[in-house]
Amino acid sequence: MEQEHKTEDDARTARRLRFSRLPERIRWDDMVEERPAVARDSARFSYNPDEWLVRTCL
Repeated sequence: MEQEHKTEDDARTARRLRFSRLPERIRWDDMVEERPAVARDSARFSYNPDEWLVRTCL
């Protein structure tokens, strides 16, 4: 019977240590991940309308 009482006390102590306080706060910045909604398209901005000026004026 002493063994059962001792294991109950150990279990109670373990629960108290685990649940006696709230977890540490997490900053809002750590919870938010910013990513672009659409992948960058390198061909979209590859056309340069002034490129002919650079080629002909050198």
